[in-house]
Amino acid sequence: MRALTLEAVRKVYGKGDGAVTALDGVSVGVRKGSFTAVMGPSGSGKSTFLHCAAGLDKPTSGRVLLGDTDLAAMNENALTRLRRERVGFIFQAYNLLPSLTVAQNIGLPLRLAGKRADQGWLRDVVNRVGIAGRMGHRPAELSGGQQQRVAIARALAARPEVVLADEPTGALDSRTGAQVLELLRTLVDALGQTVLMVTHDPVAASYAHSVLFLADGRLAGSLDRPDPAAVAERMTHLGEW
Repeated sequence: MRALTLEAVRKVYGKGDGAVTALDGVSVGVRKGSFTAVMGPSGSGKSTFLHCAAGLDKPTSGRVLLGDTDLAAMNENALTRLRRERVGFIFQAYNLLPSLTVAQNIGLPLRLAGKRADQGWLRDVVNRVGIAGRMGHRPAELSGGQQQRVAIARALAARPEVVLADEPTGALDSRTGAQVLELLRTLVDALGQTVLMVTHDPVAASYAHSVLFLADGRLAGSLDRPDPAAVAERMTHLGEW
């Protein structure tokens, strides 16, 4: 079954001579319980792809479905509720609130949604991401890798259908980044979580089950069971595509 589907999604910014086509008829299905990476050169449409998938941007044409829910049929209030309850977000810059403790940062999306936390689930998530001993700390007292682990726990707190990650290891050194990627893969394999990750790094992409390649706003192929060399080789030919 599909957790996320894009059907002939086209996104154009601006009008007339100044119009820019960021996505041009992209159709993709993301299987439940899969880890999918999205790659492409600068300007290929990666960020727009992620924004449309999250309901942050509405396509000019085409459809985006979260499960069976058509995002185009929802108003802004409904989309906000959907993002809080059914989508988790992980950012390069962590986006933690410095005045809140780790526990408060993790629980913030649930508080905003007016939802009670499933304490058993939260304990499992916190233990899996390795921050059980840091719950009373504030972000400034944590390393970058620990902060990203908090961000991952926050993304999983509401048991979302899809986690969208935007360059989640971009601010980390290679060793810490590898630990975070191993953690994401474990969450997919052990908990059945669905993760869609935008990255520019072939090594990061190799942790995914499959890689989608974008070029000039179009889907330019995919690669299953990727390894860094194969991903890098494919990336070198996207300009020609």
